Amino acid sequence: MTKHLISLAAALALATPSIAQEEADAAPSPNEIVAQAEADEWVAIAPEDLLVMTLASDAEGNERKVVIQLMPAPFSAAWTANIRKFARAGWYDDITVNRVQDNYVVQWGDANYDNPEASGEPKGLPEGLLQTDEADYSLSAGVLEIRGESADKIHPYTKSGERWGTFPPSFNDPYSTMIALKDGWPLGIKLSGTSEYEATAWPVHCYGMVGVGRNLTPDAGTGAELYTVIGHAPRHLDRNIALVGRIVEGIEHLSSLPRGKGVLGFYEDESRRTPILTVRVASELPEGEQPAFEYLDTEGTTFAAYADARANRRDPFFNVPAGGADICNIPVPIRRVAE
Repeated sequence: MTKHLISLAAALALATPSIAQEEADAAPSPNEIVAQAEADEWVAIAPEDLLVMTLASDAEGNERKVVIQLMPAPFSAAWTANIRKFARAGWYDDITVNRVQDNYVVQWGDANYDNPEASGEPKGLPEGLLQTDEADYSLSAGVLEIRGESADKIHPYTKSGERWGTFPPSFNDPYSTMIALKDGWPLGIKLSGTSEYEATAWPVHCYGMVGVGRNLTPDAGTGAELYTVIGHAPRHLDRNIALVGRIVEGIEHLSSLPRGKGVLGFYEDESRRTPILTVRVASELPEGEQPAFEYLDTEGTTFAAYADARANRRDPFFNVPAGGADICNIPVPIRRVAE
């Protein structure tokens, strides 16, 4: 694992003086806190890590584009390599959105694949796809040495000195031993041991996350079928399916689509499917057409103040601070950079 996995507990400690001052004055909202972030607290997303998916225009002729950020290594590396290969081969062009299940997911792919009622032949897959394995839904984070009084106040470190951390007790997570953030991505972590802990980590199913459709085990999917979460975070899917990215712009073009009436929200009427015209890796687009995005550094004090404000709303509308937050209710701020 590489560096930069930040503890919200530690980050919040850094932000405590400013938070106290904010409480003494008129407390800003989370968005107001983010708006005050310094330029050097924003981290650029590489064009190689962005996909631009163009849907058919809507009924009024409006263009519909969806931008997906692919997850950086080491997570889901085989799947993201395949997805780039699919995109570069033009394989995703002219596929369709085939499933829209309310409060759950939108799924797209080749409607003729693995469909007994298909009206045509499935597309042949590109050559050179990497083998995927369900064992890679989570990854080893190494041996963590726990330093602290109890499991809800620990500050673990790897043997190499790489810092790991947890949310404070108010951020307890029922699906994992603890939660952390790495390079702007929310992760679940499982610890096993007594004084030293073998740790595994995995990305979690929050709103807008993108995953890989698959059949029953041991099939882990290739990346030919993808879905995004459009409802309450289905965390029960964590470690049961590969997550490969998140939508950073245009999710409204998917979340607002008509719901499918078939089993699991699949469209029974082919005419209801939304065509996907093209999917391109952003780095392959002409320079003037490459979208540019950046995320708020999750190690910075602004993010710590923002996370605290998400968990404890103090701005005028709120009467009672919640005193905690689900990991998916602290989305990492992402913004488009002016071209």
